[in-house]
Amino acid sequence: MIDLFCFVSPNARKIHMALEELGLPYAVRWVDITRGDQFAPHFLRVNPNGKIPAIVDHDGPGGEPVRLFESAAILLYLAEKTGALLPDDPAARWEAICWTVWQVANQGPGLGQATHFLQYAPDGGHVDPYAQDRFRAEAQRVYRVLDERLTGRDYLAGDAFSIADIACFPWTRLSRHHGVTVTDYPAVVAWSERIAARPSAQAKIDDHRDEATRRFQYSAEQRAVLFPTAPDPDR
Repeated sequence: MIDLFCFVSPNARKIHMALEELGLPYAVRWVDITRGDQFAPHFLRVNPNGKIPAIVDHDGPGGEPVRLFESAAILLYLAEKTGALLPDDPAARWEAICWTVWQVANQGPGLGQATHFLQYAPDGGHVDPYAQDRFRAEAQRVYRVLDERLTGRDYLAGDAFSIADIACFPWTRLSRHHGVTVTDYPAVVAWSERIAARPSAQAKIDDHRDEATRRFQYSAEQRAVLFPTAPDPDR
């Protein structure tokens, strides 16, 4: 049995999709990051970085429990555990690994920052136009890289669906937050729709957020947890 520690996020969705694809038994452990659950001592023993997703595989190597965090590491672990979702051919396998690492080093951070500065910056507060322009441009760049890679291809690496596709897919479903016109990237759209039709992409977890939080209407306390800032040294 695998415990999946998650919240509603594209990074958590990667691991949920992989578990569904692989048919591994798992239990969802809800971590409400808007309430600070990620800083609870029991969770920090799983992920000392205090972020989701994370897993505990109670049947890890040698039959012993193993704790894992960082979505790319978890995807690689699950692929190795099951012998699935990575190509057998060594060249294609490393290609899939490259695109998985590209996602966590480029796509995820770039689109995450674009979302923050274009969508979640404090209402009525000062938002640096440079930051907005910088991450809008970065979002457009990563969509362009992905589109060029997918032109003429069904999948990112090799001839089959892999962890590389799982890693990149959830972020493309949030394009409305990224300052891009997604139809400018037709290969991304076609690939994203193809993956969205898979049962693993349609599987849902129970969403325990209240209605305001689902609409991204955060209280001052929630914003302080989600978007902490350095203290003002003059105060």
